[in-house]
Amino acid sequence: MLSPGDTGDQVRELQARLSQLDWFSGKITDTYAEATEVAVAGFQAKRDLDDTGVVDELTWETLVSMTREPTDDELHNRLTPGPALYQEGAEGEEVKELQARLAQIGWFSGKVTGYYGSETAAAVRGFQEKREIPVTGEVDQRTLDRLAEMTREPTKAELANEKPKQDKPKASGDLDPRCLTGRALCISKQTSQMAWVVDGDVQSTYAVRFGSELTPTREGAFSVGWKSRDHVSTIYHTPMPFAMFFSGGQAVHYSADFAANGYNGASHGCVNVRDRAGIEALFDQVSVGDKVIVYA
Repeated sequence: MLSPGDTGDQVRELQARLSQLDWFSGKITDTYAEATEVAVAGFQAKRDLDDTGVVDELTWETLVSMTREPTDDELHNRLTPGPALYQEGAEGEEVKELQARLAQIGWFSGKVTGYYGSETAAAVRGFQEKREIPVTGEVDQRTLDRLAEMTREPTKAELANEKPKQDKPKASGDLDPRCLTGRALCISKQTSQMAWVVDGDVQSTYAVRFGSELTPTREGAFSVGWKSRDHVSTIYHTPMPFAMFFSGGQAVHYSADFAANGYNGASHGCVNVRDRAGIEALFDQVSVGDKVIVYA
């Protein structure tokens, strides 16, 4: 349907839809150049499609099903704010949801109150600037749609400022025997849990997610070969923060997708962790050479 070298309005729509999913950055143009090809290939690989960089019918249908029709302003890079839906002084359940969604992606750190004060306005401005939305500190439809695309519906606990329940450490008797000596990341596919174990004592545990049937996470006894705090995949061009590589390109790392969507998805073979603060602390504790045990 579309391939490198093509021009026209459908190329603009392609770029705009890819932009909605953070696969394409920069200005929308009518030319299918290298940046568009790379974005298409990354999108295809993430969705287990043939990563050719060429848009076939299946790629287009998949992209359309995951995005909305771009506005004329988006297609032509016009950044004019729409009417304010929420602004300073507003209050209510909608403002609570706004604050909780901003908190999910690290823009709002205060308590969810339902009152749109200066702290909420500052969070909205930061979010708008990062996403190249007109920076007003007021929530228009574009801002609201973009935020909804990047977040999930807040839980009752989030709206009530309740801390999420932490994964409870397992008893050592529940672990694979290979994990009980030395220092080990002990990863169970059966329970979708990872335990950090030192000399048989469980230090911490984490909920984890694995690869799909097409890209399975390897099982066996491995060791941490290298670490990369701010890694970005060279294959899929997606962030892999706090990556601890144990088998080729497979690593234990934080996944924003897992944090947002839970088990409604899979990795490309890596072990995904959704507790960002937890894995950030773990990254500093684990050393190159520590064991990684993955078992069913």
